[in-house]
Amino acid sequence: MPANYTELEKRLWEAADELRANSKLKPSEYSVPVLGLVFLLYADYKFALVSQEIAGGSSRRRTVGKTDYQAKWALYLPETARFEYLIDRPEAEDIGGAINAAMKAIADENEELGGALPRNYNSLEKPILRELLKILNRIPRKNITEDAFGEIYQYFLGNFAQKEGQKGGEFFTPISLVKLIVDVIEPNYGRILDPACGAGGMLVQSAIRVRNKLGFDPNKVISVYGQEKVDGTVKLCQMNLAVHGVSGLRNIREGNTYYQDIHNSVGEFDFVMANPPFNVNGVDREKIKGDPHYPFGAPTTDNANYLWIQLFYTALNPNGRAGFVMANSASDARGSELEIRRRLIQTGAVDVMIAIGSNFFYTVTLPCTLWFFDKGKCRRDVPVERLHPPERLHLHRQDKVLFIDARHIYRQVDRAHREFSEAQIEFISNIVRLYRGEKAELTVGGSEMLTETFPDKVYRDVAGLCKIATLDEIEAQGWSLNPGRYVGVAERKEAEDFDFAARLEELNEELEILNVEARGLEETIAENVMMLLEGE
Repeated sequence: MPANYTELEKRLWEAADELRANSKLKPSEYSVPVLGLVFLLYADYKFALVSQEIAGGSSRRRTVGKTDYQAKWALYLPETARFEYLIDRPEAEDIGGAINAAMKAIADENEELGGALPRNYNSLEKPILRELLKILNRIPRKNITEDAFGEIYQYFLGNFAQKEGQKGGEFFTPISLVKLIVDVIEPNYGRILDPACGAGGMLVQSAIRVRNKLGFDPNKVISVYGQEKVDGTVKLCQMNLAVHGVSGLRNIREGNTYYQDIHNSVGEFDFVMANPPFNVNGVDREKIKGDPHYPFGAPTTDNANYLWIQLFYTALNPNGRAGFVMANSASDARGSELEIRRRLIQTGAVDVMIAIGSNFFYTVTLPCTLWFFDKGKCRRDVPVERLHPPERLHLHRQDKVLFIDARHIYRQVDRAHREFSEAQIEFISNIVRLYRGEKAELTVGGSEMLTETFPDKVYRDVAGLCKIATLDEIEAQGWSLNPGRYVGVAERKEAEDFDFAARLEELNEELEILNVEARGLEETIAENVMMLLEGE
């Protein structure tokens, strides 16, 4: 990857976005066609690489077909679908029609892509389309790695999400949060599900981990499954997987996860990851009565957070792990949600809770919490002596939960946005590994942070950062899963180091907790008043 790679991404995006600004199109109308062209450019790049490899390694004459390309994880491209062919089309030719035909030709030759590729290029003005092709053709394909195309795709996804506001946030989760979730649950094998998959970032990062950290072909050791209620977002996910060389596109399906279990998920998955929509109301309670996905019942409040949480829990097999993003309010929610949370905690599956600061998302500024389940640490259905050694390793965490407050760990991207650096992701996930009794992974610069905090490479509670709490301690806190209630605060810095913004965040977090408690008391009072009135 060239040293000016980030600058290349920036230049490509600025040029493409300038075209959009000068057209009549909304970001939502512009994003899918542009991402389709990025996909096409990558497919062309990969096809050319494999063509050279086949030509160089062939010692006998024979007909080369699409199966030869598919065997090397490349899409077979007819001549009319090559990027150079489209660039060379005469000015008078219908370029939108030519790109539509190219997408159809690719889908015809590669059945897994059927229905995934956009074919609405006639909706873009011809000059804009031609300029888009030229902009993407500037990518120096001789000096760029395969992974770079996936990164460019992700970069464009993120920027479109920012432009589209809340709608874009529904299909894109900030990459640093995705990487942290993947690093914590370590989806190194088996069946992986994202029931709110958006553009598929969780599934893609799982495949990247298997390939880059473990050195395996992800398509041989993991199988990915996704569900999303919006057809256009399903297509984004399928293209994202294809750009990153991940198979299983047919396992990404359209459906409303509250009511439709397309993948028959109960108890079937090794790993579950998701960033579901927060605080959704209007879910039809009649449709989910008796549904095995909701074993602890539906909350009486019109809020779907605890429906999602149960969906993730029930999809796991007896050794499965889950990691997901959730609204902060769910950690302290009262009333019927508290009862669901209590029963969930008492199963022993809740493993790690990580508080994330504000400004990590493009569409909202509020902080969030990452939840992690691990059913393997609470195996009570099998005698210890019958468990495999790796399963026994985790039993010391029975009836314990690790709380991490990462609100003050971040890298400031710009005035309005934050992210985790690679070293910070490694540091936080290594806290979890030490808690599990595993060795730390030190590959991207997190060694200094880890050594400073855990000099012996052994877990210990650190005020203001991390704390292991027992179920008795959690019960004493009213079954709260808010990390701030457990980790305490670090030693105060000198007055001249006082960080007003950080302190304001702390106060805002405390206010949020108090507001949740206040709402809970309001609900209790209202219920008691109704009972009194009904008793008269």
